[in-house]
Amino acid sequence: MNILVSFIPFIVFALFDRLVGPFEGLLLATAVSIALVVRERIAGRTPKILEVGSVILFGALTLYVFFAGDNLPLMAVRLLVDSGLLAIVLVSIAIGTPFTIQYAREKVPEQYWQSPRFRKTNLVITWVWALAFAITVAADAVLLFAPQVPPQFGTIVIILSLVAAFKFTVWYPKQQAGAAQGK
Repeated sequence: MNILVSFIPFIVFALFDRLVGPFEGLLLATAVSIALVVRERIAGRTPKILEVGSVILFGALTLYVFFAGDNLPLMAVRLLVDSGLLAIVLVSIAIGTPFTIQYAREKVPEQYWQSPRFRKTNLVITWVWALAFAITVAADAVLLFAPQVPPQFGTIVIILSLVAAFKFTVWYPKQQAGAAQGK
């Protein structure tokens, strides 16, 4: 499955949290996360770290907001969601399975999966995504704790960091493949 598909729950949350409320956005994101995991299982594939992490993250936050009351500010909920996403990525690095490796294996022949270059390429890409998510968390924190900052600041910073991570994800493997052929 394409890496962008695995980000759909986060996109759903970002679209619906302002339109209908943070709780409803979390609930919809949980449902989409579960649907993605079920889709993978029906297709006979093992769900990926990001997908399983999304179910846990959105499920836990939905339950928390439900039982704690719907009184958390929107930016606080966004900060929790984005911090959770960063945590998923960092945990994937800590357990030695950078989350991007599962997507790369769908496109790269199995003979390369154990190569140091393949593993290093995915580790670098995953760190770039971690940086993008850390920037997102920082932008959320600024918007939460400095309400005088215009919301457009956060939107611009977040979009730029995510676009940069996506472009790097497309560019870097090609650059590494070219370097390998040059040797």
